[in-house]
Amino acid sequence: MTDYFTFFGLPRQLELDEGELQKKFYELSRKYHPDRFARATPREQQEALEATSVLNDGYRVLRNPVQRAEYVLKQDGFDIGEQRSKDVPPELLEEVFELNEQLEELRSGDAEAAGPLRQSRDRFLGLLDDVDGELNQRFREHDAASESGARRAVLAKVRGVLNRRKYIRNLVNEVEKELSAH
Repeated sequence: MTDYFTFFGLPRQLELDEGELQKKFYELSRKYHPDRFARATPREQQEALEATSVLNDGYRVLRNPVQRAEYVLKQDGFDIGEQRSKDVPPELLEEVFELNEQLEELRSGDAEAAGPLRQSRDRFLGLLDDVDGELNQRFREHDAASESGARRAVLAKVRGVLNRRKYIRNLVNEVEKELSAH
């Protein structure tokens, strides 16, 4: 499997210069574009198609900070399995309990539950912003660490922040789904 950072010629960091990533993407797109290989051997055409596939997949992953972090975690052997509903971050227990009550009220036909539910959604969207800020801070810590052990320790923290982010994102999605259904 091709390492996306190596393929793009970029440092293996969690924070990337998006302009530089896009510049590399366009350069490589021109280099491997299938039209340039129309008269090439079948083997060269296949290699160009494979490179284009890696290019597109790599660009999709590296330009998204969350996907990029998950990619680095996987590359370093961290398990980033699916967030389970029983894995409630302890600091959110009370709010999740209230949210679930509001969802049940809305599902049982109480139209007035929509207002408090929107407020809860907005609160969780604010929490997502906070989590994204924390994630950016962890990215900087990771990239500044010079020893692999220190980088790994920061990656463990990144994993925890990503799990909390997934949980909150799932709550927001559930609320939005219920609000749009009613």
